[in-house]
Amino acid sequence: MTHFEENIEVKGARVHNLKNIDVTIPREKLVVITGLSGSGKSSLAFDTIYAEGQRRYIETFSAYARQFLGGLERPDVDKIDGLSPVIAIEQKTTSKSPRSTVGTITEVYDFLRLLFARAADAYSYNTGEKMVSYSDEQIKALIKSAYTNKRINILAPIVKSRKGHYRELFEQIAKQGFVKVRVDGEIVDIVKGMKVDRYKTHDIDIVIDRLKVTDSEELDKRLTESINTAMYSGNNVLTVLEEGTSEPRYFSRDLMCPSTGISYPIPEPNTFSFNSPKGMCKACNGLGHVHEVNDQKIFPNKKLSITLGGIAPLGEYKKSWAFKQIETIAQRYDFELTDPITKIPEEALHIILYGGEERFEVDSKTLGVKREYKIDYEGISNFIKSQFDQSDSTSIRRWAKEFMDKITCPECEGSRLRKESLNFRVDNKNIAELAHLDIAELADFFKDLDHKLDGNQRTIAEEIIKEIKTRIQFLLDVGLDYLSLNRSSKSLSGGEAQRIRLATQIGSQLVGVLYILDEPSIGLHQRDNARLIRSLESLRDIGNSVIVVEHDRDMIEHADHVIDIGPRAGKHGGEIISEGKPKDLKKHHTLTADYITGQKEIPIPSKRRKGTGKAIVLSGCTGNNLKNVTVRIPLGKMIGVTGVSGSGKSTLINETLYPILNAHYFNGVRKPMPYKKINGLEHIDKVIDINQSPIGRTPRSNPATYTGVFSEIRSLFAKTPEAAIRGYKPGRFSFNVTGGRCETCQGGGLRVIEMNFLPDVYVECETCNGKRFNRETLEIRYKAQSISDVLEMTINEAVSFFEKIPKIHRKLKTIQDVGLGYISLGQQSTTLSGGEAQRIKLATELSKRDTGNTFYILDEPTTGLHFEDIRVLMEVLNKLVDKGNTVLVIEHNMDVIKMVDYIIDIGYEGGRGGGMIVAEGTPEEVAKDKKSYTSIFLRKELGL
Repeated sequence: MTHFEENIEVKGARVHNLKNIDVTIPREKLVVITGLSGSGKSSLAFDTIYAEGQRRYIETFSAYARQFLGGLERPDVDKIDGLSPVIAIEQKTTSKSPRSTVGTITEVYDFLRLLFARAADAYSYNTGEKMVSYSDEQIKALIKSAYTNKRINILAPIVKSRKGHYRELFEQIAKQGFVKVRVDGEIVDIVKGMKVDRYKTHDIDIVIDRLKVTDSEELDKRLTESINTAMYSGNNVLTVLEEGTSEPRYFSRDLMCPSTGISYPIPEPNTFSFNSPKGMCKACNGLGHVHEVNDQKIFPNKKLSITLGGIAPLGEYKKSWAFKQIETIAQRYDFELTDPITKIPEEALHIILYGGEERFEVDSKTLGVKREYKIDYEGISNFIKSQFDQSDSTSIRRWAKEFMDKITCPECEGSRLRKESLNFRVDNKNIAELAHLDIAELADFFKDLDHKLDGNQRTIAEEIIKEIKTRIQFLLDVGLDYLSLNRSSKSLSGGEAQRIRLATQIGSQLVGVLYILDEPSIGLHQRDNARLIRSLESLRDIGNSVIVVEHDRDMIEHADHVIDIGPRAGKHGGEIISEGKPKDLKKHHTLTADYITGQKEIPIPSKRRKGTGKAIVLSGCTGNNLKNVTVRIPLGKMIGVTGVSGSGKSTLINETLYPILNAHYFNGVRKPMPYKKINGLEHIDKVIDINQSPIGRTPRSNPATYTGVFSEIRSLFAKTPEAAIRGYKPGRFSFNVTGGRCETCQGGGLRVIEMNFLPDVYVECETCNGKRFNRETLEIRYKAQSISDVLEMTINEAVSFFEKIPKIHRKLKTIQDVGLGYISLGQQSTTLSGGEAQRIKLATELSKRDTGNTFYILDEPTTGLHFEDIRVLMEVLNKLVDKGNTVLVIEHNMDVIKMVDYIIDIGYEGGRGGGMIVAEGTPEEVAKDKKSYTSIFLRKELGL
């Protein structure tokens, strides 16, 4: 084996802030890249190694295919040797489609569908009896043995419990040569013009043959032909009726209920797919929920009159067709449009909502004649529903949605499948019940399943069950035992989504691949860290190379090779400051090494804050897995909400508490999860949720625009003497409006190259060379710097540059305080990590004048943060609390948990085993709790 095949050699990497670095990464090892946030870890792992791997993959396509893909730009690196196929497992890669679930991503549901199609027993949804199916030979044998020497009618059922006069059907049957039919239990001759009562439900069968069952060869032949004809006409179902009796016996080639004759088509995997017309519930199209118009939202205030806007979708009175119809309804039911809605008769409200057609006459008092009016009105409720279902316009659908509630589909009760699919069972459970179990329960179900199946079923299902068990085991290994297969992928956190993809990749058993992971430990409790590390090691052991960008202490210590990038962040980073085995890393005096060896540490506060003595009490929370939880949140403290993954932290805080507070202070419309009551809202005056969603999705968005500091900078440039002479206003210095911006790239500094089904590629604008503005605008200078030069400055440089301008300086100083001094003012938001985006939001809130009564909610603020960054972040959060505000942090990181004043620990387990408050109190009090998983690790941190 040559040298370069044992290692991945990167020579001269200069992407983003990397300073022409050379690095050797051993293959088939677990390699951790660590360093401060913004030091260049992702630039090396994703923007250099992964980007080059992707580019080489596309190079393998033919020239014809490449013309549709376009060329991916080569990363700024001299060369990379020893690169195998690359798969990146990032945090942002799960589908946001409502049809995507944990089961579909991991492919476990696909195997379940196959299992049910091949080895499930079908049961009748009418009687619950086991369905049967026969071959034509079996049917013939059964008829001969059951009806020996008896006269029978062989019938083909064609109409089952449906209304209609069926005249054309009878004519069609006669044309085919049949002379008798059985209508509602009575055999009659077909006559010309024959029809039945169209308003009653009917059962109609064609009489195919009438014969006496004997043992002759002639009858054998006749019976075979009759069975074939009956099956053809009756859609694979026939019935046999003995003369003199009224109860027919059913036979079918498909699955059939022996008592009632209802039949199911032979199952295939699509029969159990909620994404296929063959399996999906027709009412909700396989989504499990429907939108229903809520009458209360149409009449939000019944004291208002129609004229003053009592009907919310129509607004105040105006001359329109809808109001003309309502005026006609008012004449018919004798009310005025100025009457409050409470005084309008019920029948009139029913027609306004659900429509109706009616003609009526009214005596005209002025003319003394009768006038005829016609109501022909669709109804507001029906109109809203039809707009939501049929409109192609997103804005119209959004408008309709305002007056609707999302409810569980009444037809399938949220299972997403049609009733036939739900009546196939394996070991007495249907596929929807299995998808509803959490992974740990599913593992128990499959443990002994092979012994519960009979001989044939066991042989068919053996391989499928083996595959399902393997995949379930991988999900258990990455700590996802609390998820269920029907959990929507939209509701997964970044860490969960990444671990699901990791489990899927381990399940695919590929060999010789380079995997690159971006902080897989996000959202994972310390307890589950060992399981995650074992999973990565198993990926390595089957012959893959694994690169992990990570700050977690356990992960660094378990790595085969560690690369530390630094020494600082941004322009001051981008160099390899140490590499080697974890024990070699500790010998270097880098920031990472100092924190791992304990030379540096985040200190434990000497005393915990007492708070204001006031509290918010939220009681009776039952959303998702919460078990009637009542929680007391003391104010004026820093609060840590802890617990294993899936225990209910996000449900309690993000989905119950935050929507309640947001609706109370800012009229938010998001519906909280079920709860009984909340007390103490008067003690705070606003709530701020600082999450990790991107601060902008286009290159136009940057930290300067998001924090609002760019408006002040533009005003400053407009006040310079040169700008005043030229008559430039602040808008001249905006890259979002015409005037001062470069028109080639429309102020983006980049041009978008569309890549069809690949992500768009951005290239630097050749007119302005990425400066965003035209020549005239760039001639205006403040302290010898143009507006473009200011956007290129790092926050640290800008803080000293604008020192004399308090408005600008204050906002920039807060960005510096949260540890983001290394990013530039004009850095595109799309290049910021989740942790950086969250800290920019935090800085924006910090720069506002706070009231000292604000409630801040942060969900895992340490994501993407190095030990040193966590220390800086905690200083900022402590300043907020010292002013009297309340900061609530959902967190797994022990460096944060040991510093909070009050812990609310939720558990014990994830999923169904969670949803209870296990312990609450100061970290010292919680550490004494023997049942809490958090307390085990907290005792270690506190040295107890």
